Amino acid sequence: MNTFHCDNCGAQVFFENTVCGSCGWMLGYQPELQSITSFSALETPLAESGADPEQAAQPGPGRWRSVRPENEGRVFKQCLNYWRENICNWMLDEQETHELCASCRLTRVIPTLDEGNNRVLWSRLETAKRRLLHTLWTLRLQPAPKMEDEQSGLAFEFLQDLPHGERVLTGHADGVITINIAEADPAYREQAREQMAEPYRTLLGHFRHESGHYYFDRLIAGSAWLEPFRQRFGDEREDYGVALQKHYDNGPRADWEEQFVSAYASSHPWEDWAETWAHYLHMFDTLETAYACGVQLRPRHAGEQKLVIASPPAATDSFDELAREWFALTYVLNSLSRSIGMPDSYPFTLSTPVLEKLRFVHDVVNGASPAPAAS
Repeated sequence: MNTFHCDNCGAQVFFENTVCGSCGWMLGYQPELQSITSFSALETPLAESGADPEQAAQPGPGRWRSVRPENEGRVFKQCLNYWRENICNWMLDEQETHELCASCRLTRVIPTLDEGNNRVLWSRLETAKRRLLHTLWTLRLQPAPKMEDEQSGLAFEFLQDLPHGERVLTGHADGVITINIAEADPAYREQAREQMAEPYRTLLGHFRHESGHYYFDRLIAGSAWLEPFRQRFGDEREDYGVALQKHYDNGPRADWEEQFVSAYASSHPWEDWAETWAHYLHMFDTLETAYACGVQLRPRHAGEQKLVIASPPAATDSFDELAREWFALTYVLNSLSRSIGMPDSYPFTLSTPVLEKLRFVHDVVNGASPAPAAS
């Protein structure tokens, strides 16, 4: 994630903010600029607008201007879920025919908002989704809404378990990512993490993982990458249901730590890809944040790891360079976590086979030519 500053006063602001705490200007995210922008209200006299006074008093998306040079002459409006629901903070050009922003148009089912804590859970889901989308935009992998491209588009459905009904399973099928809204409840997620013996379980991690299944269909299936994929991850034509049942009945392979980024990744090649994809996005996001914040390691002892991130990960072609930066950064992250009495921020060990799988994801994302795996 980048760092952001108010265009009006220069104060630091954050990805989820809607108002600058220093000067009070409204904030909104512009996906085409991948930046938080500051806006001031643009008043339209009733005589010019032709609006009925009673209608003018009703809440609406408003008309907003930006002081950014890139936005000169443009007028913006808030996403419907911004001004009406206070769930989003993305902006649209006033000329857009859509009421929903590029993020909210991807969500086609939301939970019933008048039940329990559902509005809070929905807000957390949308926040995590927007962080995923920021990364996908950075990687030039912007998905089209399924309502606009039924064949290859993406849609999200946020569902809840029904009383005395079947439990909603988080997953992906045919371009539709379903998330059980309970995953947005930290207590539920921690309980599931303990039951599943997972060292790391986050809401954003679910979005990254399920997006991996979607992009397997978009980038790997039916492409020149498929055979190199099978050489590294295995044959995805293996019966998926049988493989998962075997995993849940017997547990992961005994040697999973030598070959896979997580125990679940060992269950089937599709899950290995999705877990590896999610891990690559995890690395990419964290390194982007470290670069934007100017994080450096200059240890007093000559033998300790050093770190100077010379360029953002999106501008780095070399996976080896990303991996070197990643190992140095996670060393200090874990050291700091232990110093404050917390578990490791990064509870993973990346074996050589896992690094090669991550390199494969890096090559796919960056459009390299497919190459067969080394024997």
